Amino acid sequence: DKAMKALPSKKASEKPAPEPRGIGRTASSHAAPAKEEAKEDAKEERIKVCVRKRPLFKKEADRGDVDVCQADNQQFLCVLEPKTKVDLTKYTEEHNFFFDEVCWEDSANKEVYQRCGAPLVRYVFEKQGKASCFAYGQTGSGKTHTMMGHPNEPGLYFLAAEEIFHIIKSDRAYRDTEVWVSFFEIYGGKLYDLLNDRRKLVARVDAKQVVNIVGLQETEVSNVKHLMDTLNTGHESRSTAATGANMDSSRSHAVLQIQFKKQGKNSGKLSFIDLAGSERASDVNDNDRQTRLEGAEINKSLLALKECIRALDQNSKHVPFRGSTLTSVLKDSFIGNCRTVMIANVSPGTASCEHTMNTLRYANRVKQLKGASKGRGGPNQQGGDAYMPHQGGGNAGRNAGQARVEAERRAERAGAS
Repeated sequence: DKAMKALPSKKASEKPAPEPRGIGRTASSHAAPAKEEAKEDAKEERIKVCVRKRPLFKKEADRGDVDVCQADNQQFLCVLEPKTKVDLTKYTEEHNFFFDEVCWEDSANKEVYQRCGAPLVRYVFEKQGKASCFAYGQTGSGKTHTMMGHPNEPGLYFLAAEEIFHIIKSDRAYRDTEVWVSFFEIYGGKLYDLLNDRRKLVARVDAKQVVNIVGLQETEVSNVKHLMDTLNTGHESRSTAATGANMDSSRSHAVLQIQFKKQGKNSGKLSFIDLAGSERASDVNDNDRQTRLEGAEINKSLLALKECIRALDQNSKHVPFRGSTLTSVLKDSFIGNCRTVMIANVSPGTASCEHTMNTLRYANRVKQLKGASKGRGGPNQQGGDAYMPHQGGGNAGRNAGQARVEAERRAERAGAS
């Protein structure tokens, strides 16, 4: 009995063996954030939103327009919106925006390409994936200039082609890569081949749920000049028309697809999309019925595109690519191994201030305040990517303020009587 009583006291006096380092709660607590950070980095790399401000035109300055956009050429953009109160007192409302890249008016196409387009080209070669670059903005904001450029300042098409063929010639691993080009437009919800006399095309879905454009002509190109000559031929056939917002407005979405093939198999695809100019219904009320229908179709496709890119950024299980012909055709650019860059072009003039705000709000919706997770603050102290009016209980605060002012006025009138 004495021996049995002594055993518990002996076990109680023994100290538990220390846990080895790296095992237990400490290790798991560090491993989980590491995985979350890796997922967050992968998520952030899938989409990039850039803003480019064009210079103020001479005709805009002659009619009295002033520059209402201020930027730091990095990530910050400020819009000084002129407004008028009820008592006709004029004031300025300041809107602060933060994006992945903000290109100043002095930024040439080459700088825009290095900051926005070059990473896509390298990604397609290294990962053999799919990449898309969209140019968005109101009519006359510089979308086509960004994509096509002119002889003195080539656009993203030329600069991307130049880097593509430089990589193929300089790197032995890619010397057997073939480059095929197709160029088509989406006008009024229908497809037209710009390299084949605007022949009408049809999009079909095969048994593997892959969208194929029936009848689309693909041309193999061997150098930069050959590719640019092909694009210039197709660009002349693109649909343009005069609207209330612009005398030479692009009325269609132009889609350039550069397909890379190795030994007959696809090894990557790069798409450049020059979107039609966004506009409001009030800007085209003096035009005919056809122009108004075009504007409605354009706005519908732009809304569907925004929803697809936002779903892509949020890693959503469902991407609503069936919302329009544009997103249906670009379905493979929104799923799987893909990267997307949107370049929002804005005009700095006072007359275009409302259009500029709409473009920046659209770009911000695409971004969906992704920078809030980074904890990056700004002048608005929201930690997000952009200032958004009436956000986060702004209506309640404004209504409370109006009620307080009315109560004070009633008290003043009661005291005066």
